[in-house]
Amino acid sequence: MVTRHYWIDRIEQAWEKRSIVWLAGVRRVGKTYLCQSLPETEYFDCELPRTRRMMEDPEGFLESLRGKRIVLDEIHRLNNPSELLKIAADHFPDIRVVATGSSTLSASSKFKDTLAGRKRDLWLTPMCLRDLADAKQDDLRRRLLRGGLPPFFLAQDLEERDFQEWTDAYWAKDIQELFRLERRDSFQKFTELLLAQSGGIFEATRFSTPCEVSRPTIANYLRVLEATFVAHVIRPFSTRRPTEIVSAPKVYGFDTGFICYYRGWQELRDEDLGILWEHFVLNEMMAHLQTREIGYWRDKRGHEVDFVLAGRRKSPLAIECKWSADRFEPVNLVAFRIQHPEGDNVVLAEDITRTFTRNYGTLKVRFESLASFIEQLA
Repeated sequence: MVTRHYWIDRIEQAWEKRSIVWLAGVRRVGKTYLCQSLPETEYFDCELPRTRRMMEDPEGFLESLRGKRIVLDEIHRLNNPSELLKIAADHFPDIRVVATGSSTLSASSKFKDTLAGRKRDLWLTPMCLRDLADAKQDDLRRRLLRGGLPPFFLAQDLEERDFQEWTDAYWAKDIQELFRLERRDSFQKFTELLLAQSGGIFEATRFSTPCEVSRPTIANYLRVLEATFVAHVIRPFSTRRPTEIVSAPKVYGFDTGFICYYRGWQELRDEDLGILWEHFVLNEMMAHLQTREIGYWRDKRGHEVDFVLAGRRKSPLAIECKWSADRFEPVNLVAFRIQHPEGDNVVLAEDITRTFTRNYGTLKVRFESLASFIEQLA
């Protein structure tokens, strides 16, 4: 496994703000190993019955840990996990706690209190550029094909059953324990189709027939996938102009390795790299920004910009992702800037090693490496 120093630093920074850190992320993304990598920290695995028995009296349990740093891994296995965390935050502020789970805190009915104002949230994504550096790996094609779950990326041989085992565990330990959905076959069919079509505009009606469920059920399935970080819903950026797409989201799968698996890609062709690079850029932005508030833009004539970052009172930053800078054509950015004249335009390409700027008439475009862009973004 890999010691992921970037994420250790993020936890330490979060502890400076709050005594409770909620560390979320998909199954096998590396939460447990990351927590075990924290120096001078005591680890408790809440999947173990004896550990859960220790926590039946939360005050007594916490009293013995004053002044310490602790990890409560898979805390949703407790009967009332939010009670323990609330007591820790309110009455034992000298204890630094990392609690882990595979979903957002508010997703499960087990959490009766979302601990608003008492915690810092940290979302552990699949491996980003900093993680690849820690792993001393610079083969980006391997990262795109294998994906960013550390056991999958680092394995000498990755077999089909590894993906199926992950899917089975996701259903049994995340979906059933947290959401108690019925109709496993329909849910898994939807998940497979969504990953195979990752990066496209989402229309719930397209999935209803093959999954044999209603449109509202499909919408609920998508909410579950989003809550457990398996799907990312990217909504259109617009100012409600009549020429813009304003409601249809794009949905991205959580990991390029699973996308390749469900598309049947065992080796990557040149034409496969563009869409996978787009996913990797999205993962990188989410890792550093710690937000899903990332949009895309599309007009009714079919012009589309991959990603748009638009914070409050800020001009929209338009981002185009290209595996090779030579493949960039300005037509989509030109169309976007006709509607939204203010803001920067960036092309992120894998083959750029040094930032440069190019003008296309009145359109100014900055070409930049992903590493350079993220350094400025952070």
